[in-house]
Amino acid sequence: MQEFKIDKDVIDGIKFLVKKKSDQKLHGKLKDLHYADIAEILSNISTEEGIYLIKLLDSEKTADALAELDENIRENIIENLSVKEIAGEIEELDTDDATDLVSELPQERRESVISEISDTDHAEDIRELLNYDEDTAGGLMAKELVKVQENLSVLKCLNTMRAQAEDVTRVHSIYVVDSKNRLKGRLSLKDLITANSKAKVKDIFIPKVDFVRVDQKGEEVARIMSKYDLEAIPVVNKKNQLLGRITIDDILDLMKEDAEKDYQLASGIASDVEADDSIFQLTKARLPWLFLGLLGGLGSVFILKDYETVMAKPELRNLFFYTPLIAAMAGNVGVQSSAIIVQGLANDIVKGSLFSRLIKEVGLSLINGFALSIILILFGVIIQQDLIISFTIAGSMMAVIIVAALVGTFIPIILSQRGINPAIATGPFITTCNDIFGIFLFFFIAQIVLGF
Repeated sequence: MQEFKIDKDVIDGIKFLVKKKSDQKLHGKLKDLHYADIAEILSNISTEEGIYLIKLLDSEKTADALAELDENIRENIIENLSVKEIAGEIEELDTDDATDLVSELPQERRESVISEISDTDHAEDIRELLNYDEDTAGGLMAKELVKVQENLSVLKCLNTMRAQAEDVTRVHSIYVVDSKNRLKGRLSLKDLITANSKAKVKDIFIPKVDFVRVDQKGEEVARIMSKYDLEAIPVVNKKNQLLGRITIDDILDLMKEDAEKDYQLASGIASDVEADDSIFQLTKARLPWLFLGLLGGLGSVFILKDYETVMAKPELRNLFFYTPLIAAMAGNVGVQSSAIIVQGLANDIVKGSLFSRLIKEVGLSLINGFALSIILILFGVIIQQDLIISFTIAGSMMAVIIVAALVGTFIPIILSQRGINPAIATGPFITTCNDIFGIFLFFFIAQIVLGF
């Protein structure tokens, strides 16, 4: 499919037609567009113009576009729609997307909208899904799937599948259940169409099928689907009864959301915010980490005050000029180490003993530290710095690099073991810790070597 380019001219054209209320021309322009393109248009026009388009176009077209929209834009549009109009949009969505949309409604409006849905089964499915935590398999799953009982003949199985497939956007798998709806396996389409029409499903289905429990965390589901390269996975309860399925698009949305949260944490933003949030929300999200950075800076000030006598000795004064370099190296090394570990924890590849990881990090730090120390000593020779001062600075930096790498490696692992998101370790937390440790270690080693 060729991508439809939405530029300023397209947006201006839509705005003009909305202003002129040229409904027929709007229909002509938008009728063949993908819902993702409709969503992009809605994101680039005003709320009033967006509401006009939503009311103008068929729900079959606009429902998926609403589900695709940024949450804040969608909220602004939906709060200006009637209960009946919202119900009409929800009826066109799969149960997982419909539940996400309903969950964003104010509590008093939620039940009113569900009661307006004409398809009672769809409404009941939404009510059921609202009971699950959004970060679990239950909160991610959709109820739409194709399942057949193991005792059906191939002919009856095909008829059952045809009836169910009408409500399923895409058939990823055919699941086999017993009379109590317990998941037994999956059915290959090839085996089904080549089998004798009188054969039973239980004679041809594949008993091996990957599944997740309804209360499993979304991150676990993502890991399993990624590991086994699955497009969809069934969800079961404790009795192994089939409840629904999770498709890859839901997992991609989850991974994108988690990546955005981790990026913000790593950047020193305490909660999930967006560029168009209020100043108060943005300040609330940023200030805690800035406060931590301030405390770290004050800690560095006190360390430097303890060594202010160095400034009175001309031959040692150069040490102070290297403190920004030492702090920067400590922060950079710590962030590099923690970023690799956080990525490994997210992908579940950080395994093996901590001791072997310690040896590996020390070895890596020695190599990097030695290479950088040589450069620092050469720089000292070029500027005709006292050789003992250069060696002291280089040796101190090497020690700082080793300590920073160990801190950056083990803090994320410890946080993860304590159930805390290790992504916070890649931001100001590690940088601040390593700034303080680095400066202290620098002057402590220099004091021992140079005897001041």
